[in-house]
Amino acid sequence: MLDKICFLVVVARIDFLATTFELQEDRTMSLINVSKLTFSYPGSYDNIFSDVSFQIDTDWKLGFIGRNGRGKTTFLNLLLGKHEYIGKISASVQFEYFPFEIVDKSVNTIDAVNSVCFGYQNWELIRELNLLKVSEDVIYRPFETLSNGEQT
Repeated sequence: MLDKICFLVVVARIDFLATTFELQEDRTMSLINVSKLTFSYPGSYDNIFSDVSFQIDTDWKLGFIGRNGRGKTTFLNLLLGKHEYIGKISASVQFEYFPFEIVDKSVNTIDAVNSVCFGYQNWELIRELNLLKVSEDVIYRPFETLSNGEQT
């Protein structure tokens, strides 16, 4: 149930790589409106969400936290249109799910980043790696040699 999910404002410095909501070019504020959302998986007697309504400002940086099985990934999949639901989800933004899928994991990490992220300068990537205390040589290693944490 949504009441068991906490919304946490996350102050993160990696928004150019991990953006969840792609803002319009004019960077005006947009809202994601969820109205009377009800969802359950086929064959289940229990709803994951029952008549839930709320708004999210796309200028916010949010993280979903909660115990396993409380609907965090399900909600993101609903935003992505992966499941049918009752109610309405409306937004003037495009949704993306992070981490992005890397199809060819044998390529160097910089090539993997370039396959999913566009419009950034190389110095921005280096800055973010430094802020995360990750050595910049990681971008010249094959993506498949990185740990799961480094891949994310």
